[in-house]
Amino acid sequence: MNPTGRLPIITGEGGEAESWVAANRDALRSAVAEQGAIMVRGLGIADIAEAAAVSKLLADRLLSEREGFAPRDRYDEGVYSSAMWPPEQPMCMHNEVSYALEVPRLLIFSCLTAPVGGGATAVSDTRAVLAALPQDLVERFARTGWLLTRSFNDLIGVPWSDAFGTADRQEAQAYADRQRIELTWGDEGSLRTRQHRHAVVRHPESGERCWFNQIAFLNEWTMEPAVREYLVAEFGADGLPFNTFFGDGEPLDETIVTAINDAYERHTVREPWQAGDLMLVDNVRMAHSREPYEGDRDVVVAMADPVRLRGA
Repeated sequence: MNPTGRLPIITGEGGEAESWVAANRDALRSAVAEQGAIMVRGLGIADIAEAAAVSKLLADRLLSEREGFAPRDRYDEGVYSSAMWPPEQPMCMHNEVSYALEVPRLLIFSCLTAPVGGGATAVSDTRAVLAALPQDLVERFARTGWLLTRSFNDLIGVPWSDAFGTADRQEAQAYADRQRIELTWGDEGSLRTRQHRHAVVRHPESGERCWFNQIAFLNEWTMEPAVREYLVAEFGADGLPFNTFFGDGEPLDETIVTAINDAYERHTVREPWQAGDLMLVDNVRMAHSREPYEGDRDVVVAMADPVRLRGA
């Protein structure tokens, strides 16, 4: 990341967004490879169609989201609204879709409407986070991986049919088998899932070790205490909509989750959105978050360049 501690900003000078991005595509992708994340300011991206067109120009291939945790509007292949998450609640640092086997290598954000306050898409260097965490913890996660559990029901979270992209149980099972996800069906269409993933991976280009997961974001200790208490009382400790564990199934205590979130915060860089901005993020090298905000916020998200990562 930029040694000044600020997100690098490139000025998109003159002309309309699509032609400027087409002319500067290679330079922009090189800048992301060098910096991890960049902001392009001055393009004036004004609507969904323009954001989708710019995303298609920048991507080698767009990736459709599966197994999402919050609803999104789908605008085009691989192009979506931001996750529908309460504006007063943060979306903590995470690597996008890191619970899947095939993950986006590149994230493309286009800001159509900037919030009145807050709402930055902050980033944190996963190599620095890895170095900042206790090494015995890192090596345990590197050895065992991490485990994600989910509980789907009609009362909370997205329905399993939305997460798996089908309402057919056989199709959902076939998808789960391909993705190495264990499904357990319950009464009245409820479903519980378990999936084991790498927590530390090798960057596909540099080969560097990166802290790549959603261990803290999807853990019960990151929830607001009142929310967690309500969910445990209502559904039981095993019925939370999502939770994370060491790869061997051992629960995480609050101090571990706090240590992970603290490491992210010590290495966080943020740049307030301006309408028309374009932001490119290396999804392996950089975790990202969405900070609480006031007013309207409209950011279009594209997931690009799918890759399968190896553990480190």
